[in-house]
Amino acid sequence: MIISVNGEEKFLNEPPVSINELLVVSEVESPEMVSVLLNGKVIEREKYEDTFIAEHDEVDFLYFMGGGSR
Repeated sequence: MIISVNGEEKFLNEPPVSINELLVVSEVESPEMVSVLLNGKVIEREKYEDTFIAEHDEVDFLYFMGGGSR
């Protein structure tokens, strides 16, 4: 199965793959700090285990960084 992850084509051997499994396979550090867009829609963290990736889906991992002004 071919999908897009953050704009790069990725091949997955064993569909179906949940968002949680994709986070592991993609070796995402601190997955609890990442938001996921699936085909342009934000997926609620509680649904990561029950939301599955399909052929040609577009997945984006959004990393939020804290910061402040001086």
